[in-house]
Amino acid sequence: MSIAQMPNITLSHSAMSVLEEAKSVTFFSSVEEIVEAAVPEDQVDPAGYFTVGYDVDGEFVPEVKVCRVKNGIAGNYLEPYMRRRDAQCMCIADDRATDKPTFKGRFGKDFEETRQDTFAWLKTQDLACFFFNAGRTGKGLPALVIAPANAGFFAMGLAMLQGIIPIEEIEKQGDQYNHTAIIYIAPPFRHTHFDGKQVVVHNRRDGLHELYSYNLYPGPSAKKGVYGMLLTLGEKADWTTAHCSTVQVVTPYDNTITIMHEGASGGGKSEMLEQMHREADGRLRLGTNTVNGENRYVALPRGCELNPVTDDMALCHPDLQSATSGNEKKLTLTDAEAAWFLRVNHITHYGTDPHLEKITIHPKDPLLFLNINATPGSTAMIWDHIEDEPGVPCPNPRVVFPRDNYPGIVSEPVTVDIRSFGVRCPPCTSDHPTYGIMGIFHLLPPSLAWLWRLVAPRGHGNPSIVDEGGMTSEGVGSYWPFATGRKVDQANILLHQVLNTSDTMFILCPNQHIGCWETGFAPQWIAREYLSRRGANPFAPEKVLDARCPLLGKTPRTIQVEGQTIGHWFLQVETQPEVGEEGYDKGAEILTEFFHEQIKQFLSDDLDAKGREIIEACLDGATVADYEKLSIV
Repeated sequence: MSIAQMPNITLSHSAMSVLEEAKSVTFFSSVEEIVEAAVPEDQVDPAGYFTVGYDVDGEFVPEVKVCRVKNGIAGNYLEPYMRRRDAQCMCIADDRATDKPTFKGRFGKDFEETRQDTFAWLKTQDLACFFFNAGRTGKGLPALVIAPANAGFFAMGLAMLQGIIPIEEIEKQGDQYNHTAIIYIAPPFRHTHFDGKQVVVHNRRDGLHELYSYNLYPGPSAKKGVYGMLLTLGEKADWTTAHCSTVQVVTPYDNTITIMHEGASGGGKSEMLEQMHREADGRLRLGTNTVNGENRYVALPRGCELNPVTDDMALCHPDLQSATSGNEKKLTLTDAEAAWFLRVNHITHYGTDPHLEKITIHPKDPLLFLNINATPGSTAMIWDHIEDEPGVPCPNPRVVFPRDNYPGIVSEPVTVDIRSFGVRCPPCTSDHPTYGIMGIFHLLPPSLAWLWRLVAPRGHGNPSIVDEGGMTSEGVGSYWPFATGRKVDQANILLHQVLNTSDTMFILCPNQHIGCWETGFAPQWIAREYLSRRGANPFAPEKVLDARCPLLGKTPRTIQVEGQTIGHWFLQVETQPEVGEEGYDKGAEILTEFFHEQIKQFLSDDLDAKGREIIEACLDGATVADYEKLSIV
């Protein structure tokens, strides 16, 4: 259906201009329609591949090879750089308040010239368009997508992630329809305007949030770009869209606990929704000692039942909080997405995660696979990753999976009992001290939990983005890379949210390493199984002790899971012989110095007075007891 066939629809002036003058326009009403268009049968090569590419200064530049597989569509980027999100991709085109790099500051000119170039290029193309709601209907942004038709695989991913509104529903609204967000896709500008780099531009106009995507990897735009739109919307009314996974955990004893797990990219959000990755004999490998090679295991005959709620973006809209029953001060949320952008780099062979393998091999509806080694007509296997170079697998293989098809999915809003924050930790020993001094989990007073969200360490060995390595900060709530405004505004929003939900249990949970033990994601799986069985009631004072580093709150003296005691080595890292108190203290110094460096930047005049008090206390060396007092509203 073309724009000429929708005479009653009124769109923004620029959008109408592009659609009226484009070579051709096709509006899609369902993901299934886009799937059919993603690999044009009359344009595949003899092997069955469709190459997505564009004319750049008279030369065809290929970007992605796309093929149809038995379980969906597979797209593989020809350039390794395009297989992960560039953390520096975002810039802001408008003159509204922001702490982010501006287009003019980065490129030395106003965006308007490039904006008009974008429209001019789109007018020369066959276009694919569809409507969607960013977030939830009535609690988000009505939006329109305008993309080149040959980028059908990208449009498929965006439509799966954000949903798609049938064109008939838009037509029924006629001149009552009003879109407040729009996404323009212009892939060749990466080469013609931006020196080969991923660039995503936000232009926050009055009544319309424009997003310009100058690359074909969905992460920066179809995923995190839309996230930025929602964060901008929430800034206006003191609410946010949290960067988290959420799961309802049903124990073998029929107790139900809801856990919200936040963290920077690679912090274990998707893994919180997964069953434990067991050894061949059914045990969970708790850790391998990186010094002497010793292994430790935990035997859990029966794991908890997992009912997923969110995978990455949770809408914390005020209407949901006001609808919460009872007097509990806890957060209520719902999923902001229609599908999940699942990273599967940790699934390296058949049998690693039978549950996820089964539902992706035999899906109800076609899936989108990225960076997976699949050939036309084959079945895409999530453990078969393409290589960035010989012998080096891509660290960011992905599959887009519709949430409605996920077994046990919870679609209604849920109230959070335990709010966890994940951190990727490097190994720590006395010879090589690092910030890898966290035990299986730590209990945090709300004020300290807020500080962790301000800092949001990106941590060790991040697989999801183009990164320089080492410990860096993703900032407020771990969603700062996607926000368009000011850090202090987001800090205030999070402060109010955290302190107003003080009945929640806040915990900190490492992954990859505990001291000298390599653990993968076992710590958060153990924490999930233990705390769900135990419940979210406060710990008795004699059951916990203050962590040696005050930034780590309190730690359990010991925990017992299904009759098995997990000793102090995995709870108080300073007791590991390979680390010791001296190695721990050096790691604590690294962590403390990093924290102080990060939180100082929030001390602006616009910071909430309570927030200022908490930050100043941290800079003055606050104890856990101090943080507990500062948590009282």
